[in-house]
Amino acid sequence: MKRLPWLLLIVLLPVAFFLGRLIEAPGHDPGPADDGATRRETRWTCSMHPQIILPDNDQQCPICSMDLIPLEEDSGGLGPRDLALSEEAAALIAVAVAPVERRFPTRRVPLVGRVTVDDDRVRDVTAWYAGRLDQLQVSTRGVSVRAGQPLARIYSPELYAAQVELQLAAQAVDTGEAEAATLRESARRKLALLGVPAERIAQIEAGTAPGEHVVINAEFPGIVLECKAVEGQYVPRGGVLYTVADLSRVRLTLEAYERDLTWLRRGQEVVFRTRNLPGQVFTGEIVFIDPILDERTRTCEVRVEVPNPDGLLKPGLLVSAQVEAVLAEGGVPVAGKEVARPPLVIPATAPLLTGNRAVVYVRRSVDEQTVYTGRTVELGPRADEFYLVASGLEEGEHVVVRGAFKIDSALQIQAKASMMSQASEPLPAAAPRHRPPMELPAAFDQDLGELLVATSCCKERWPLMTMPAAPPPRTRWWPRIRR
Repeated sequence: MKRLPWLLLIVLLPVAFFLGRLIEAPGHDPGPADDGATRRETRWTCSMHPQIILPDNDQQCPICSMDLIPLEEDSGGLGPRDLALSEEAAALIAVAVAPVERRFPTRRVPLVGRVTVDDDRVRDVTAWYAGRLDQLQVSTRGVSVRAGQPLARIYSPELYAAQVELQLAAQAVDTGEAEAATLRESARRKLALLGVPAERIAQIEAGTAPGEHVVINAEFPGIVLECKAVEGQYVPRGGVLYTVADLSRVRLTLEAYERDLTWLRRGQEVVFRTRNLPGQVFTGEIVFIDPILDERTRTCEVRVEVPNPDGLLKPGLLVSAQVEAVLAEGGVPVAGKEVARPPLVIPATAPLLTGNRAVVYVRRSVDEQTVYTGRTVELGPRADEFYLVASGLEEGEHVVVRGAFKIDSALQIQAKASMMSQASEPLPAAAPRHRPPMELPAAFDQDLGELLVATSCCKERWPLMTMPAAPPPRTRWWPRIRR
């Protein structure tokens, strides 16, 4: 009977413990043990080969055998080409953005050439009648002449006969002969056609003795380019005596390469300089572009008219010119007062160029966070500090102009699409590769063992030398002179 309480106690203790566990189970808190079930599984990647993504870090990169690093997972809602950065992170990598806007960019086109004479301002001084050239007032090239200046003196029997004919017709009118007035009018017209001034005709008609010589005067100012006659020469009617050019306006003959012809138009302003006049800048206007390309030099001739009132620009001077082509929508240059729509442009530092593609990163706001999205765009020509945008962007968007390569590197580490990706989707994870252990042939293994044994014996028999090495004696590179 004394053992009965102890037996009851032994039986009731397990029962009470089991009932307590049942009562505690409905309100039981899972505690930290359940955190592992809800925690996001960490994936691992290689910093040198971000396309490698593994579920654990028990092994190394199958390509370069480097240790794996944890792969940072983006928050939900981001696309395969999106990267979210805080203000602190963007400032740390020095990200700068600029708006996509419409403006007229300029493209500088360098040209070279020389100053030439304007062909439209070159004229010939000719003889109005045949005769002997008795005197030349100007006989050398390069002399400046003014309008009305005497140039040559010609003896002409034809002119003398015409003057006598006028005087005879005037006398017949005074005597009242029939048809005398008609003859006098014909004689006047003949002298006028020969270049005799009206005042001289009136003097001859009044009775002044006919002259046997006539003076050839310059009809316009300029520089004598060529003197084509000599004294004593017989010149026919219409024979060229001088070639005179007006240098108050000259012409530039420039050479434009075929790659630059797209940006040149008639009416564009040209700014040029010459070494002969340092510090001075001249301007002109394109008046002609040769439609035929020189097959030998692959250039086209471009003519520019330049005012030269002071005569500073001499024909033959070499010049270096530049055309600032203003580009409109579509990359078409405009000149003068043409009305055109400005193109859509981005700074030249914005796109990442891979050869065939151009990638820009656009800043946008997603769920109250700043996101940078990679976008492939089609670019037009480059105009100095800007690229024209053909498609892929809208006016008002903001693109990254500094720090784009760092953003692209971050996307590569996260195994997302970057500038080097051929498609906009992220690269697939590569399956881990296991290299089988290398097995050496038995004969090679035996020979290698014998070589190692022989090397060990040599090492024990001949220890390493520890004596210092002395420098070699100084060598003479020239023969010794004997005295």
